[in-house]
Amino acid sequence: MPINKTPMKFINNRFALAFFLLVFTSFVTSAQEIIKDSVVSSPIIKKQSTGKLKIDGIIATVGDYIILDSDIDKSFLEISAQGGSVKDITRCQMLGKLLEDKLYAHQAVQDSIVVTDSEVKGMMEDRLRYMVEQIGSMEKVVQYYKKDSEEEFRSYFSDILKEGRLTSEMQKKIVDAVEITPEEVRNYFKTIPKNDLPFFGVELEVAQIVVTPKVSAEDKQKVIDRLNGFKKEIEEGSSFSTKAVLYSQDPGSRATGGYYKMNRRTPFVKEFKDVAFSLAEGEISAPFETDFGFHIIYVEKIKGQEIELRHILLAPVATEASLAEAKEKITLIKKRIEDKEITFAEAARTLSDEKETRANGGALINPKTQDTRFELTKMDPVFYSQVSNLKTNQISEPILDQTEEGKKKFKLITVTNRIDEHAADYAKDYIKIKDLALKSKQITAIGKWFDEKIKETYIKIIGEYRDCDFTNNWLKK
Repeated sequence: MPINKTPMKFINNRFALAFFLLVFTSFVTSAQEIIKDSVVSSPIIKKQSTGKLKIDGIIATVGDYIILDSDIDKSFLEISAQGGSVKDITRCQMLGKLLEDKLYAHQAVQDSIVVTDSEVKGMMEDRLRYMVEQIGSMEKVVQYYKKDSEEEFRSYFSDILKEGRLTSEMQKKIVDAVEITPEEVRNYFKTIPKNDLPFFGVELEVAQIVVTPKVSAEDKQKVIDRLNGFKKEIEEGSSFSTKAVLYSQDPGSRATGGYYKMNRRTPFVKEFKDVAFSLAEGEISAPFETDFGFHIIYVEKIKGQEIELRHILLAPVATEASLAEAKEKITLIKKRIEDKEITFAEAARTLSDEKETRANGGALINPKTQDTRFELTKMDPVFYSQVSNLKTNQISEPILDQTEEGKKKFKLITVTNRIDEHAADYAKDYIKIKDLALKSKQITAIGKWFDEKIKETYIKIIGEYRDCDFTNNWLKK
């Protein structure tokens, strides 16, 4: 969970810029081109605002990747286009970030990290839709990137997306390997002077009861029939990926054409995993149901215990009559609690339709911290509006909620505990302190990784940029 005050002198800041720019990585990366040295036969001349001419050529090489001087300008433009401020970022700092991205991508290839064409294709379709929405047409997108045709642009953009995915997968591999013990957390906390302790704002513990409208067998059958129609069209030659992009209601995979990579330890619902691992490579499942709705799965590749698949999710739509019935039920539950016939926790355990919270008396878990506390000022705006004015143990009016998958439900919310703003306390705030300690250790691990990989990788920086005061030892002095 984010905090209001951080002991900055105790967190290594060598990658502060990198973490700031990480928000924009997918867009910054899209401004960079992977070009072998042999491809650039002559420099490009561009005019600066001073009126002087400046040569736009290769300014750095990292393994098989190069960086052009114009890549720095494009990176600044992309960050500004996304609403970010670049006033405190120098060209040397931006080059340092680009060098990091190239080293990540280069090492990912050395470590045999694979990014499949299907992954890239799924990402491309999502990005292209976004670009067309922003610019107006595919033709204008091609013109904006100064390409001669859509085919040339797609080839160019495919390389960019692949490099970006390699970069993120390499970063993930480094960070995921870092673990922390309770003793390390305790030692980290001891190093923080009392005056520099993190400060946490008001936090709430929240519970809820959910009533889901019933869906008729007829409405379910309509969804099943539609999925069977998709399956038939795909078996006759249609693209599963395109169908998923256009019709799937799964926000987590729709943009990538329904793509997931998973093994038996991946935290998917049991029904989904059972079907996925029962299919042969190239096979499409029959429609099946989970708590999220109805799915079909297509298995693209099987690699030992890991599979790459695509899926389409459709959720049946509740009728107005079933919505009214659900609202009436949850209103009666609220009255029974207020009349003290039953406690909120007992009602959640026996009457709520939400399996994830039912066993804990409706208590919600913060997905960012995995504890029960939600910092008031850091809440999702919709969630904030629902709980911010509730007093402890007060029950909200029935709230009509809609999931990202499009399913509607009614819920009651109550605040079970309120924790006032306070300086970090080791016993009370262990989970958040553990998160801070882990981030500090991850930053240290990334720093060590850069030190090692820079030494063993071919890196060359040309011209005025050799005078930069880089955080990392790119010049190998």
